[in-house]
Amino acid sequence: MTDKNIEYLAKSIRYDCLKMLYHCGYGHLGGSFSIIELLAVLYSKHIKYDPKNPNWDQRDYLVLSKGHAGPALYSTLANLGFFDKKVLMTLNQGGTKLPSHADRNLTTGIDVTTGSLGQGTSKAAGLAMGFKKLKKSNYVYLIVGDGELNEGQCWEAFQFIANYSLNNCVVIIDDNKRQLDGYTKDVINPFDIKKKMESFGFFTRKVKANNIDEIDKELNILKSHKSQAVCLILDSIKGQGIKYFEELNENHSVKFNNERIIKETELALANLREELKGGSYHD
Repeated sequence: MTDKNIEYLAKSIRYDCLKMLYHCGYGHLGGSFSIIELLAVLYSKHIKYDPKNPNWDQRDYLVLSKGHAGPALYSTLANLGFFDKKVLMTLNQGGTKLPSHADRNLTTGIDVTTGSLGQGTSKAAGLAMGFKKLKKSNYVYLIVGDGELNEGQCWEAFQFIANYSLNNCVVIIDDNKRQLDGYTKDVINPFDIKKKMESFGFFTRKVKANNIDEIDKELNILKSHKSQAVCLILDSIKGQGIKYFEELNENHSVKFNNERIIKETELALANLREELKGGSYHD
């Protein structure tokens, strides 16, 4: 896919994600939006998958350790044909196949159940080790939140990945600088995440999270580096892609319950619809 096509996919994902959350009335918007361009690039150029055969044994695995960003991943999977887009409107409802956090037992296309922060890192490490031992070519793409790095389990998993040079596990840290209780620097200062990962033994790169071309280039650089574990720091903005939500103080989990938020949401949806006109988008 060309960068233009990937940008269009990212807009489609953002539109469906916002529409789904708005319909639900609440949800984890901020951390979902900050990884949308990343997901568009991963599924367009890097992840091996088959929506008609989601359990294909040659597929690559995506581990969304920050499982509350499930709405972004659900929107991505729906746009790629894993399930009907109508299912998106059932988010968080009784009997839904789209729970608040990613669940492999419920959602087609989800490889690993996550939600309790930190646990996805260990699961990704185990998968990568298993593929290495079996001499399989499957990649594991692990997406971790910057606030999630408060969990010690993350660093235990990173030490394991680095010690065994599991370069088939691409660690991606979404550094959007905010978490549930505020800015990461105010809750628990993360200091320089890139230097920390390097000190743990990772070959580490950093990229702007809205630059599709650069995300693709950096992922290719990481995957060509075979001598040690690899990590990409995603320099992102919580609520990325819509200025109002980027600047909203409480954008971790948004409640669409007042006149201003409703007005801004409907305006954002209208703008995205206009940008998608004439393309391949369909409800």
